[in-house]
Amino acid sequence: MPDPAPRTRLATHEVTNQPSPPSDRDLLAGDAPLQEALAREAPEWVARRLAPLGREAGSARVQELGETANRHPPELRLFDRHGRRLDEVAYHPAYHELMHLAIDHGWHAVAWQEEGAGGHQAHVAALYLLTQAEPGFCCPVTMTHAALPVLRQTPAVEAHWAPGLLAWDYDPRLLPAGEKSGLTFGMAMTEKQGGSDVRANSTRAEPLATTRAEPSADGWRLTGHKWFCSAPMSDAFLTLARTDEGLSCFLVPRVTAEGERNAIELQRLKEKCGNRANASAEIEYRGARAEPVGEPGRGIATILEMVQQTRLDAATAPVGMMRQALVEAWRHVRERHAFGRALAEQPLMRVLLADMALEVEAGLALVMRTARAFDGAARGDPGERALSRLLPTLAKYWHNKRTPGFMAEAMECLGGIGYVEEAPLARLYREAPVNSIWEGSGNVICLDLLRVLDRHPEALAALQAEFAAVRGQQVELDRALAGLDAELAAPPASLEPRARWLAQRLAQCLQAALLLRHAPSEVAETFCRSRLGDEAGPAYGVLPGDAPLAALLARIGD
Repeated sequence: MPDPAPRTRLATHEVTNQPSPPSDRDLLAGDAPLQEALAREAPEWVARRLAPLGREAGSARVQELGETANRHPPELRLFDRHGRRLDEVAYHPAYHELMHLAIDHGWHAVAWQEEGAGGHQAHVAALYLLTQAEPGFCCPVTMTHAALPVLRQTPAVEAHWAPGLLAWDYDPRLLPAGEKSGLTFGMAMTEKQGGSDVRANSTRAEPLATTRAEPSADGWRLTGHKWFCSAPMSDAFLTLARTDEGLSCFLVPRVTAEGERNAIELQRLKEKCGNRANASAEIEYRGARAEPVGEPGRGIATILEMVQQTRLDAATAPVGMMRQALVEAWRHVRERHAFGRALAEQPLMRVLLADMALEVEAGLALVMRTARAFDGAARGDPGERALSRLLPTLAKYWHNKRTPGFMAEAMECLGGIGYVEEAPLARLYREAPVNSIWEGSGNVICLDLLRVLDRHPEALAALQAEFAAVRGQQVELDRALAGLDAELAAPPASLEPRARWLAQRLAQCLQAALLLRHAPSEVAETFCRSRLGDEAGPAYGVLPGDAPLAALLARIGD
């Protein structure tokens, strides 16, 4: 919250030439590209339902909650004072309030409760707004959202767990699932020896014997180590373990049906570069109770249903973070003066902020188009289903590669004050790499892109249809598409060393195509020339000399 009546006349100087303190903002009403994307991609109800979230997430109160949750990170409590094992994580009340903001309004469940009718667009737009309050707490929201497609693969598991997952109530109490008003889910797959190569996992699952002759089909115990467990206070975790059939997927409750803490031991909380409001743990299963999900021996295929969902969220969060940083920088430069005029009137600053605004608008267009593909796939549209296989990969890779540099530029707009922790840009900069690393680092994502192109040629055909709609409209895009056509005609074996270039180019070309179809001409044309033209470069703040800066800057809003 803004500090009341701060003193500006001090003993040695007067505090002047500073921006006004932050105040309540409406994150939806002040974001013209988001409003346009919702009108274009989503049913009318989505924007109406998002309106209160835009006001709440942008309020000074909620912004302060995000800062507080980062200043007071979660703490590990392994034992009570008598030495009894607890394995708990204690969060600051600010974290719990943020969780209420998301879950009590159903943003973790909307994709499934309105599936095929705009639910995925609503979820992605909500995540974009929630991220601007605080990115860290969005991890358990994402994991809970993404768990349902896995539960669906075993009807009995879905019947037991899905009602709690879909409930609009954040309930942090430690109780058996059947006694809670709402449930959250986490994931634990990665192990030390394998990392992204989950086929190297060594955690073992053994069936519980109901009799010596006949083991139980449902009761299992897991023994093993997980190097990374997301959201360790979740009510249940989806995990991988070995059985006689091979690597299989299991659901591990935090509390057993009998009301006992499951044998999930938290070894430590990760001391991460960023993402400090969110707990990430290293755990061991010590004979933890579990139930199988999906087909035995096909655990990776089962869990990939969750990964597709989390990858779209990991592509959306960096766009929300970039939007927050852009607005923070824009607010500062309009009120800060140097060399006789506001920073926002300085030519180089105007070019930089206009270029950054282009990046946010292009990213938003891509994630909203991807969300529409998810809903189209749910309706059975084969073209949208094909796009839903490919677009999360492109968006996750490229948006996360663009974010760290974006945050550094935003800090430079503020100068030294942008580098200190009182401003939100320092924590956004520390947060910037996390979504690139989670759910598949850059190389893994690019290899997945090649796998999709090889196994699902219909996905590339659907993407080419998106390009066909704009061929002939813009010279730089046409030239880039011709280069892509030549590259994709090469033998598949030769593509792996070029996979990063291919992912970047496909993502940028699709962003350009979407902007040409839907954005104002000055936005689309400048994006194509600055990203695909002869002067395209890695740094922000490089635009054609005749770029329509006033029009681009006007779209930043407040």
